[in-house]
Parts: sequence; C-alpha cells; structure tokens
Amino acid sequence: MSRQRFRFARYSPWIASIGLFVVWEVAVRGLRVPAYIVPTPSASLAAAWTFRDAIWMHAVQTLLTTLAGFAIAVAFGVVLGALVGSSRAIYAAANPILIGFNSVPKVALVPVLVMWFGIGSVPAVLTAFLISFFPIVVNVATGLATLEPELGDVLRSLGASRLDVLLKVGFPRSLPFFFASLKVAVTLAFVGSVMSETVASNVGMGYLMMSASSKFNMPLVFAGLLVIAAMGVAMYGIFSVIERRSTRWATRGSPTT
Repeated sequence: MSRQRFRFARYSPWIASIGLFVVWEVAVRGLRVPAYIVPTPSASLAAAWTFRDAIWMHAVQTLLTTLAGFAIAVAFGVVLGALVGSSRAIYAAANPILIGFNSVPKVALVPVLVMWFGIGSVPAVLTAFLISFFPIVVNVATGLATLEPELGDVLRSLGASRLDVLLKVGFPRSLPFFFASLKVAVTLAFVGSVMSETVASNVGMGYLMMSASSKFNMPLVFAGLLVIAAMGVAMYGIFSVIERRSTRWATRGSPTT
C-alpha cells in the first residue's frame, strides 16, 4: 500500500464523519427543519456540553450495564458455541432452538424481565446479554465446525485426545470468527441495554433520552444518540485492535492490515 493510500485509509473515517455532520447541518438549516423535530449537530453538541454532568452519569451507567451483559454473553456464547461446533448431534438439536430464540423480538422480553427482576439495571444487563450472545455462539460454532478434518486426524494419530484437538487447533483456528462476532455483539449489547433502559429503568442513556423527549428537548435526545454511537464505535475499535494483534496470521496480506 502506497503512503498516500495509507494516509487516506487512516483518515477516511474522520473525513466521512465530518462530511456527514456538515451535510446534516446544512440540510437542517437549509430546509429550516424545526429543532423539536431534527436539531442540527451544533445544537446537539451544545446540549451535550450543557448537560455534560447528567450525560456522563447516565453514559457510565449504560456502559457498565452493556459491558456486564456483554461479558456474560461472551462466557455463555463461547461455551455453547464450543459444544455446538464440536458435535454434529448437539448442532442438529440446538440449531432450531437458537434460531427460534433469536427470532423473538427482545423488546417483547423486557416486560417479562421487569416482572421477574423489577425496574433497574438487572433487566438491562439481561437484555444486553440476550441480544448479543447469538452472534458469538454462531461464529464460534462455525469456526469449530469448519476445521479441516485432516488436522484432527493427524493429531489423533499422534495420540491427542478430542479435547487436545479442540484446545490446540479448534479454538486458535476459530479466533477470526470469534473476534468478528465480538465486534458485532458489543454493538448489539448497547442496543439491548438502551432499549431496556427506555422501558424499565430510572438511570442510563435510554432513560435520559426518554425523559428529554417527553420535554421535547430533541437536541438532548440527539446528544444522547451521539454519545451511544461514540461508545459503540470506541468498543468496536478496541476489539478491532485486539483482533489485529491476536489474529495477525489470519489477516496477513490483507489491505486492512
């Protein structure tokens, strides 16, 4: 990759983001859209600064809730994915159940969780978990199921057990699938926690945006959306860096490395 192309690839996300904000600002001002319908980016950023203390408190709560649900999803997803991917019988039995459960809208489960655990952080954590574990299960299972049979045969001929094959070959080969699922799952975890906070919480970014919308404070609502988007992008970027360093062997020669 030439130096010019490398620089463009490095700064293109910032260029695209700034361009999006400029188009948004010009379009809202040019069309004279009322602020209570769609505020300008400048008004949203001004609201974020004005209410920075409240946004900080609620953003921290949402981040902690999301990470808690995401951590449970990772632990549960890796174990279940390993079971599903290493056994055809378990895959055949669990696959329709997993697909059916993932097809259920998670917003419909929030009232059930509230009935069980009450209003607060627990329903948000569980919703983040429920909405984010499926990609991890599927990708881990796919990574293990697509392992070349020849590799397992060679190790077994050398005396390796099935567990040895899983730990020494299966999991390392499935790491690209695993990290790909983490980047998807962490963004979905934010969706789950915020969705639950809008329905059954008195703290968090979802609650803040619902409270602001009830007062027609749309700049604050959009400020909350921007903060959630920024947290999602940050977490996605963190896992992208970890992925590049952990699976460099799988992405060697790729134009993104």
